[in-house]
Amino acid sequence: MPITVVDPQRVEALVAELQAALPGAVSTDKGDLDRASTDGSHLSPVIAAQLPLGRAQVVVTPASVDDIPVVVRAAVRHGVPITPRGKGTANYGQTLPMAGGIVLDLSRLRRVVEVGDGFLTAEAGAALIAVEQAANRAGQQVLLYPSTAQSTIGGFVSGGSGGTGSIRHGMLHTGFVTALDVVHATTDAEIVHLEGEATEPYLHKYGTVAIIARVTVRLEPLQDWRALFASFDDFHDLVGVIQRIGALEPTPRLVSGDGAVLAAALPKDPAIVPGTASLRAILDEATVAEATALIEAAGGTVVDVRSGPQACIKLSMTSYNHPIEWLQKAYPNTYFHVEVLGDGLVDRLDELEAVYPGGMLHIEAQRGRPIGMLAGRYSSPEEVYAGFPRIEALGIGYHNPHQWFVDYEPEATRELAATTDPHGILNPGKLDVAPTVDTGSQL
Repeated sequence: MPITVVDPQRVEALVAELQAALPGAVSTDKGDLDRASTDGSHLSPVIAAQLPLGRAQVVVTPASVDDIPVVVRAAVRHGVPITPRGKGTANYGQTLPMAGGIVLDLSRLRRVVEVGDGFLTAEAGAALIAVEQAANRAGQQVLLYPSTAQSTIGGFVSGGSGGTGSIRHGMLHTGFVTALDVVHATTDAEIVHLEGEATEPYLHKYGTVAIIARVTVRLEPLQDWRALFASFDDFHDLVGVIQRIGALEPTPRLVSGDGAVLAAALPKDPAIVPGTASLRAILDEATVAEATALIEAAGGTVVDVRSGPQACIKLSMTSYNHPIEWLQKAYPNTYFHVEVLGDGLVDRLDELEAVYPGGMLHIEAQRGRPIGMLAGRYSSPEEVYAGFPRIEALGIGYHNPHQWFVDYEPEATRELAATTDPHGILNPGKLDVAPTVDTGSQL
């Protein structure tokens, strides 16, 4: 699709102003612009075929949270769009500057500001792994974090949904975030502090209603976690027991499963046995024996149990979207995925996998009903979309990830943006009307 850019004269005037106000924070270097104009969109062949979706004209990397309002006020005056960015791990184009202008790189704002009893405050660019480590040093842990543990906390609450810890704590919209400091795109932009329910409208909105500067999240007491690896000759046996393991108390932090082909694409590990289905779990030490009994009763074998936070973080990297990424690396330009939800993942596994040629399910234990990623061989967007009604006919919920629009409460988001971004400069293109293709039910 054609690249949209802002009038170069307006950008030049903005660059001159920001270079004077924030020395060293502003770049128009081609390499910097290239890096700021890419993300993880290769995960979707539907989106990858449409790249590039936009190109930055200037990258601003503030050194202080207090610099954000300076950038925003200048952008409003000059009418130049702003697309916020963390580590660029978004998978579906959410952080691509579709209207050109500024990419606001928040990765230098990585300070953990405060760790208290039951809470942690960090700047938006702090990596989740650093946030978790800071909590651990205080004898606590974050409620949940994404499988991409190097993602920033601002990026996670802006574009993520759930991950390790979600079996117990659900997704972003279940009390994980307790406070935000944000900057609205107004002529008098300043840092605005929000608490409790007032933070909800800003979550999973891709930076279309505000720039998130600082995040406060809930913590809980640190548990003694174990990384457990098990193998099954039959993926059906694994799928049949995964929710029972997820229901153990204390609640596991993660329980993931893959059939033999998907498991073979994961990073090499002696605990992932070739030719077998792989179950991987992060369990409280007190439940390892009970989980082992459930696995063995279902026909599986516990291959290894490891201790320590690094083992658990490494296991997390093989959960949620990550198995699809590893599959694509093993078989380039071959696979796509659709997010799926419901008991039908267990009860109608064969029918679900038959929806697409080469169909394979990655499954996650979850509170209430399992969730998963259904992989299939890619041929065209039309064939991807044609599978949606077939999935729905099985009584299984689905979500189309192959688009960059805000699809969580989009109408309410547009209403809020009319106030917080009256000039329409925050991440343009992400609040447009979604494609005519049905994007499916939400997970």
